[in-house]
Amino acid sequence: MNLFEFVQKIIKNFFIIFASIIMVITLLRQMFNHDMAFDLKSIYIIMAFSFLSTLTGFILYSPHDLSEKEMRIRIIIHFFTLEILLIVLGSAIHLVNGTSEIIILALQIAVIYIIVRLLSWQNDKKDAKEINEKLKALKKDFGE
Repeated sequence: MNLFEFVQKIIKNFFIIFASIIMVITLLRQMFNHDMAFDLKSIYIIMAFSFLSTLTGFILYSPHDLSEKEMRIRIIIHFFTLEILLIVLGSAIHLVNGTSEIIILALQIAVIYIIVRLLSWQNDKKDAKEINEKLKALKKDFGE
């Protein structure tokens, strides 16, 4: 994957992360604190967290192909970097106070991470299928 394609993927992931955070927080607020509304400050904080989350995606970038093992290691490093960064930031701006809030934030980050990884995997699977179909058509054209 070249850098331009990777940047496109990063931008798409920003919007997926932002939307996922909004949906998760909305659902949690409906269940636990339905009177709490989003204010402009909350939206900016969510945007900042989404942006920082997206920037950590450069851990996954490599100009050359990686083995499956190397990619899994990068995904693990990325996940823990993201967890630590966002929890430290959340604590620094007093978004989370106390162990239970930190655990809830960590779980929210994990859920959103899984959503983004699954959507990326689905997209990569679709791209691989299209490439394979084109290769089969090319092989058929040259085989005849």
